[in-house]
Amino acid sequence: MTNQNIFWGSNIKFLRNRKKMSQEELSLKLVISRSKLAAHESGKTINPPVEDLYRFSDFFKVSIDTLLKVNLEKLGELKLRDLEAGNDVYLAGGNIRVLAITVDKSNRENMEYVPIKAKAGYAAGHNDPEFLATLPKFSLPNLPKEGTFRMFPTVGDSMLPIPEGSDIICRYVENWTAIKPETLCIVILKANQDFVFKQVTLKEKTFLLKSLNTIYEPYEIRADEVLELWQFHSLHTTQLPENGTDMDKLMKMMLDMKREIGSIKNGRLL
Repeated sequence: MTNQNIFWGSNIKFLRNRKKMSQEELSLKLVISRSKLAAHESGKTINPPVEDLYRFSDFFKVSIDTLLKVNLEKLGELKLRDLEAGNDVYLAGGNIRVLAITVDKSNRENMEYVPIKAKAGYAAGHNDPEFLATLPKFSLPNLPKEGTFRMFPTVGDSMLPIPEGSDIICRYVENWTAIKPETLCIVILKANQDFVFKQVTLKEKTFLLKSLNTIYEPYEIRADEVLELWQFHSLHTTQLPENGTDMDKLMKMMLDMKREIGSIKNGRLL
């Protein structure tokens, strides 16, 4: 996080004082030592551990990006109150987000594959180059030069008609407000460290998630429950598509019935 955490220590101290808490009180709330808290506030902790980033962010209800990059002491009182009320542009995805990547020997960006067994560790390690280095890596032709790509497996029947076990290649979404309604995305959730593949629509402070399989009802989640968004780019599967979907079959039946009714009417008229 070199040069990324210039305001981390001062922001932690500022927010603590704003809550009128002593270092001892805050350290007890966060279940860390007072000396560790003092090291954060003084700037001696150059690279804050991921678990500490989440711990402070969750307590103050301020995004990690804001704690790292925004000098909160320079914000006006109205803006601070707005921030404390949960209106953090980073939590809503309104600003560019930071993503850790890995590169090959030629300094080209890798495309990592996130297998099902790695889901449990992804939430904690998604921004850790050492964790990413443990993931399988692929190089596919014809991928756009711009953007960061990762591959995710599909699980369950909520993604039908895409077969379970297919691999979805997605592009990282930096600015969440830029996505169009019902954009197909892999949504990485903080809760349960889960991935879902949904049609995503950003509302004011929530996402509407809609399954491709219409038997599942759409539902909403808060923006701050989302860790990352990855927009669908392409699909790789070993299964051939079926001859026709249920809707195709239903439409064919309706057309056949219409023709039969037309024939009967014509026969009567004759």
